[in-house]
Amino acid sequence: MPIKNNLKERVQQALNEVKPYLEADNGGVELVDCSDKKITIRFLGTCKTCEMQYYTFKAAIEETIKSRVPEIIEIEIVN
Repeated sequence: MPIKNNLKERVQQALNEVKPYLEADNGGVELVDCSDKKITIRFLGTCKTCEMQYYTFKAAIEETIKSRVPEIIEIEIVN
């Protein structure tokens, strides 16, 4: 299995850990792109317009991804 696929799978698993909390409020997050050290994500549902988006990103998503996949050093959010 190529390293990139393994990395992408690990990032997806980390996102899957936080998805139930987002989905409880009719929101969500999806992985858009994954490179060697950078990923791109997109908020879905109510998360797209939520005023708490930044805090959700910092406290839940970024922390979870960086603890599970420490080689990821940059996370970009796109619409």
